[in-house]
Amino acid sequence: MITFIACVIILFLGYVIYGVIVDKIFGSSESREVPAMKYADGIDFVELPTWKAFLIQFLNIAGTGPIFGAVAGAMWGADAFLWITFGSVFGGAVHDFLVGMMSLRSKGASVSELVGENLGALAKKVMILFSVILLLLVGVVFVSSPADLLANLTGQNRWVFVALILGYYIVATVLPIDKVIGKIYPIFGVSLFIMAAGIIIGMITQGYFMQIPEFAFSNPHVEGKSIFPYLFISIACGAISGFHATQSPMMARCVRNEKDGRKVFYGAMIAEGVIALIWAAAAMTFFGGLEGLALEGGKAAVIVNKISSGLMGPVGMILAILGVVVCPITSGDTAFRSIRLTLADALRLEQKSKLNRFKLIIPVFAVAVMLLFIDFNIIWRYFSWANQTLAAMALWTAAVYLKKQGKFHWVAYLPAMFMTVVVTCYILVAKEGFYGLITQYMPLKSAEGIGIVVGIALALGFSMLYFRKEKGTD
Repeated sequence: MITFIACVIILFLGYVIYGVIVDKIFGSSESREVPAMKYADGIDFVELPTWKAFLIQFLNIAGTGPIFGAVAGAMWGADAFLWITFGSVFGGAVHDFLVGMMSLRSKGASVSELVGENLGALAKKVMILFSVILLLLVGVVFVSSPADLLANLTGQNRWVFVALILGYYIVATVLPIDKVIGKIYPIFGVSLFIMAAGIIIGMITQGYFMQIPEFAFSNPHVEGKSIFPYLFISIACGAISGFHATQSPMMARCVRNEKDGRKVFYGAMIAEGVIALIWAAAAMTFFGGLEGLALEGGKAAVIVNKISSGLMGPVGMILAILGVVVCPITSGDTAFRSIRLTLADALRLEQKSKLNRFKLIIPVFAVAVMLLFIDFNIIWRYFSWANQTLAAMALWTAAVYLKKQGKFHWVAYLPAMFMTVVVTCYILVAKEGFYGLITQYMPLKSAEGIGIVVGIALALGFSMLYFRKEKGTD
């Protein structure tokens, strides 16, 4: 319980102290004209009130991420609290803020454009391909999973719901951002806060709050998975997520003032960290401990339903359906919208024309429909490390940007190095990566050690390559 409370306090302090420091390092200016004003088109570049931009950004980056990820990470006990907390303050919030602010300074550019501006043309091409594939996976899975759940609840054919969800996605992707997303996202964003508040109140009134475990230097995972690198991949959206790098530019086109950047980008990530802490604590206690949680078989949607109904009754069931049906849909629609914006930036295709918007989305949705016929159980498990790889690339981009500006780039450089090591190690030793590449020749611990060394070498190699280029241009 003390660890949990301390982590909530640290998240708050992270926003009011470290968030201000990062903002000052970047150098946001109240007088600088923002893209929403300079490039207003009534479609994507639309001024939104700060509170609305915050709630849209929050739901964009959250969805079910801080719920499902936290439930998975809860298997490591209170150690998960530390990653959620420090990962959010020094990693995720910095990542989201810097990508959003760089986009503000670059005409609302998508993350692939930012990568190209700072890391070169080849990196830009890789990022375009990487981010579009990642967003397509997000969009398609967030058609399939809510459609399947609704089919099970109602007895209707899943394809009826697939068609309805795809129809909504097309509307949300094409229409101006303030017409659909700007109206419904704030409502669902608030509902996520209400859901979390209901969970914490239920934990207090039913005695679970006092049972929240404390941090200990141990490895409580029932399957024996080590904390490094697995915990740092399992909890993504609640700590740091590359998917957020594709979402921040969307709100960079809508904020009214650069000084709102800390509230919208850094603040939304801190809020997501609080949500993740609450759900991790609930998962650790509701089933009588980690052993009881393990018996649920890792089925996040089932776990969320049980916790919600157990702590909040019938209201909890409604909120649970909202969490596992509506929230994935609100991640899917912005995923497809981000694909449109990414492709539009790459092709230099203005989006005020409705015809241009349809030119981009029709092929995308055609591919999405084809992918719906494929079993994603195998493909989707690769999303976790691909997502964190994108986060590492975005942080390297931010570090290079700050260095070019003569600013204190270490705020992005250090988390970039850390995530590079995490991802490299995971890819080499996890079953979702290249499992067996080295683990068949040695014990897992030794393989993990090699993964860490290779990750450090890659991070240092990137640094040396970049700084050598910088020295040559001085």
